[in-house]
Amino acid sequence: MRKAKAYFQLIKFRLALTVAFSSAIGYLLGANELHWGQALLVMVGGLAVTGAANTINQIFEIELDRQMKRTAQRPLPLGILSPLEAWGFTVILGGAGLTLLALVFNPLSAALALLSLILYGFVYTPLKTISPICVAVGAIPGGLPPLIGWVAATGFLGLQGWILFGIQFMWQFPHFWAIAWVLDDDYKKAGFKMLPSPGKKDLRTAFQIMTYTMVLIPLSLLPFYFGMTGTVYPMVAAVCGVLFLMQTFYLMRTVSKKAAMSIMFGSFLYLPIVQIALVLDKM
Repeated sequence: MRKAKAYFQLIKFRLALTVAFSSAIGYLLGANELHWGQALLVMVGGLAVTGAANTINQIFEIELDRQMKRTAQRPLPLGILSPLEAWGFTVILGGAGLTLLALVFNPLSAALALLSLILYGFVYTPLKTISPICVAVGAIPGGLPPLIGWVAATGFLGLQGWILFGIQFMWQFPHFWAIAWVLDDDYKKAGFKMLPSPGKKDLRTAFQIMTYTMVLIPLSLLPFYFGMTGTVYPMVAAVCGVLFLMQTFYLMRTVSKKAAMSIMFGSFLYLPIVQIALVLDKM
């Protein structure tokens, strides 16, 4: 029972579910009709692949996780599971997710999911201790899920799918940097370089967070411009974008952990609200 719980913890279920949810959103937007059962299957496939990527991340970071208070109680640092057991779990879970996407939907969606797994597990993860560019690299697999869902529904890489990718890609920057700001002390123990160069919690970093959030607003309106949605969605996206942007002004004014936490929690709300509005307005 203890090991079963440990395997479940490797997935990072809440994070993986958020990622998988956006792949289901992409599927619903790409499909001609709203097939909820198929969207659920895309979500299951995305959940499995994301869980595998999260496990790879933890395998490579066992020693680093031991140094941070936030991660020291994870299954691998505690020795509840061995790296070999975790690798076996990764192969089974990732293989199941990729097979589901390839057989039930199409090979292209599975290929994109595999690319996402490789980028997150084998490129982004080691870059975290090397350079702040890791955030830009990590934003690619972070932005791919809605595109994967779109491709699962349509079978091709269309402009609308890339728009969905672009919105989620751009959202990653204020999201990641706000988390890095809040957890900076813990991250420094492991040598993570997540904040933009020169890696300080200062006005310069706050300005970059504000800039990327500002770019997100017009980007989020592209689905309306290209006829993917009705007239309600752009109003929701604009209001959410402005509220999100206002939080970054608070960070620029105070340069405080409290303001960064506000952006972090705001980012968790922003994305699902905007994506749900997209689907509901299509209905």
